[in-house]
Amino acid sequence: MSWTDERVELLKKMWGEGQSASQIAKELGGVTRNAVIGKVHRLGLSNRATGAPAAPAKPAGKDKPAGKDKPAAAAPAPEAAPATPVTLTPITRKAIIPAGQPLPPQPSANEISPEALASVREVEKKAKKISLMELTERTCKWPIGDPATEDFWFCGLSVQSGKPYCEAHVGVAFQPMSARRDRRR
Repeated sequence: MSWTDERVELLKKMWGEGQSASQIAKELGGVTRNAVIGKVHRLGLSNRATGAPAAPAKPAGKDKPAGKDKPAAAAPAPEAAPATPVTLTPITRKAIIPAGQPLPPQPSANEISPEALASVREVEKKAKKISLMELTERTCKWPIGDPATEDFWFCGLSVQSGKPYCEAHVGVAFQPMSARRDRRR
């Protein structure tokens, strides 16, 4: 199917009348609703979002009662809204750290209690040290080490009910709400 001048003019006419893309596609035949929408955008026709809603099509065979005919008043053309200035916000990007390089200190690591860290260190000594392929829904998924090195593994101990980590790692990962709220201030 190609967009001939006649088909484009019919599309413009029907679009201007407020008919839907589906109705236009059905009338033109051989095109989809999406093809009509694409052509409307390429032609730069209005999206009709700000205009008055289109009047529903009259059912065939139903006429107005005699004597009630009134000439239709031409609707005034909608005025274009003045353009509003757009303010662009610069994008800040974080530095990419090459594989094998140590990560900078994480803010959350500095705020974890020393008792919790000691508990985690003890647990990690007893950890099963499993690989990614050995993880199940019953094993702790806490990553340990640098993923770019061969000395990377997951805890692998039994998980706490409803959590992805063992008891020690849950204590580090899930902080009480008040501690997070205080940190933001």
